[in-house]
Order: sequence, then C-alpha cells, then structure tokens
Amino acid sequence: MAASQYTTPLKGVCPDTVVVQTSWWPEADQGFTYQLLGPNPTIDADHNRVVGQLGATGVRLEIRSGGPAAGYQQPSALMAQDDAILLGYVGTDEAIQNSGKIPTVAVFSSYDRNPEVFLWGNPDWNFTNIGEIGQSGAKVLAYAGAADIDLFVRQGLLKQSQVDTSYQGSPDRFVAADGKVVQQGFVTNEVYHLEHDVQAWNRPVKYLLVDAYPIYQSALAIRADKLEANSACLAKLVPLFQQAQRDYITAPGPTNQLLLDIVGKSHTAGFSLSPGLLTYANQTQRDLKLIANGADGVLGSFDNARVQKLIDDLVPLYTDKGTNPKTGLTATDVVTNQFLEKSVSLS
Repeated sequence: MAASQYTTPLKGVCPDTVVVQTSWWPEADQGFTYQLLGPNPTIDADHNRVVGQLGATGVRLEIRSGGPAAGYQQPSALMAQDDAILLGYVGTDEAIQNSGKIPTVAVFSSYDRNPEVFLWGNPDWNFTNIGEIGQSGAKVLAYAGAADIDLFVRQGLLKQSQVDTSYQGSPDRFVAADGKVVQQGFVTNEVYHLEHDVQAWNRPVKYLLVDAYPIYQSALAIRADKLEANSACLAKLVPLFQQAQRDYITAPGPTNQLLLDIVGKSHTAGFSLSPGLLTYANQTQRDLKLIANGADGVLGSFDNARVQKLIDDLVPLYTDKGTNPKTGLTATDVVTNQFLEKSVSLS
C-alpha cells in the first residue's frame, strides 16, 4: 500500500473517518478499497473491521466486512441503519430493489463485467448458456433472494423446481454431491478454491460466467439523501478509488498480504484465503476483463443504457415480490459518473 500515492487532502472536506461497508469478507474483489489503507492499520477482529489512515489524505479509512460478518444483511440496509457509513458495496440489482425505501446512487464501478458464475464438477456437463442448465434439470444451489435466479426462472431459463436457495457459501454440499450440482459463486474465488484449497474436492470444475445478468457488482454507492451534502468529498475521494483500483490490479502484492493478514486474524467461520487464490483472482480479473474501462474509456464508469435494461428487467420482478422499487426509476437515479476523473483508465 503506497500511501504516498494517495495524497489528495480530504481533511475538512470528507468525514474524519471514511467508513466503507463491503459485502463479504476481505478478498481480491475488494482489493481496491484495502489498497487505500496506510501503513499498520488496526485489525478489529471482534467487530469485523479494519481501520487506518486513508493514504496520506489526512483522514482515516474504516472498512467493514459484510455478508456473513454482518448477518447477511444487504449493505444498503446497513447504510440505512448507520449514518456513519459513507459508502457501501451495492450491486445494481440491490440498488433497483431498494430504490423505493433505501435509494442509493453508485459513484464508482469496481467491476465492469459481472464476476458471478455458475460452476459445476460433473465432467460430462458442458453448459454454454443458462437455458442449457435449465433444460438439464440439474440442481442449482443459490443464495436466498438472488435476483438473477428469480429473473432466469421468470424468463423460463431455469425451472423453479431445480433451484435450492439454502446455499450460504460452504463447499460441503458441492463435495457431498460429487460436483453433480450447479452452484453460484465468483470466478475470482470459488473456482480456484474448489480446485486447490478444498482438499475434499481438489480437482477441476467448469464454470459459466453470468454475462446474461450484467449488473455492476460491488459498485461503491452512497445513500441518495447524502449525495448532495457529500458532493465536495466525493469529487476528491472517488478519483482515489479509481487510482487505487488501477494500482491494485497492476501491483497487488502488498495489499494481498494485508488481505491474508486480516482474514488470518478474523473469526471467519471457515472462510479462508491463500496466496495462490489471490494470485489466481488477480490474473482472472485481468484475463476476463472483469476490471476494465467503461464504454467511455474511463475506469469505474457506468453505462446508462445497460443500467436501464436491468431496471426494465428487474422492476417487474421486484414489484411482484412486493419490494416496490421507485416509480419511474431511471438509470440516473441509481448511478452517476459525475465524480469520476476522466483521465484515469487502464492502459
């Protein structure tokens, strides 16, 4: 973490402690946020958070773990409960879902391509699209409330009868089924983890990237009611996240060591990282262009047409489920490129 690289003065412009709520335990998908930590941050294992200097900006950075570490509450729900949280990892689907009651606006896209996958261990299966998974009748292990699963069922690509939404991230059931299930995961994590770190499996898996669900995963978002008051802060802060993402994917070594240290000292109930996993994740982020410039050539930007298509697909689904997204929701309600530094891009 080269703190000397992040020197924009934030004291008096941003909160004295910039709090970021993530969506899972520390991992490569979140490396850009941990990249901004100055030397010798404090690991608070009892509260699942890390606190340190935000580079050399004059303010502090507090990064809170999410997912299992926060009782599986959505980051936007946590942001609604705690005013101290400035930014949270809010995927486009979550932003659409909660636009009626907890509206958020994403200000930086950490991933240009959705890193989610369906993966399986049966070597006889060679799925090339979601519809083929549906036609096979294979059991699909999914997280409860996963909107992509609901959408694929609604579109007739998957059958409701084949979906099991009791999955919570453990590889145990995949192993017990001898890989003859389709499981949700991230291409940056579960694929390598199963092949190399889960000794009970430790053999190849196959996967299909969920490009049919082009959300902006783990986008940095702020509560809509806090946007205007924090606009001066965001104008200086968001370019630092852009720079940190570029720096992390270019030279991830020091931040990866910090991620290993944090997870090693935290009470993660079985979640683990390895140096090999992080190296694989970084290579995959580059090779599959998960981290990439937006259509406008700017690192971290959003494509409004892509967001609007997601809105058109997901609003009816969420409305049917009783969530009631904002009436007349448009892309500019949930994403903005206004705080991005246009000159920051990946070469």
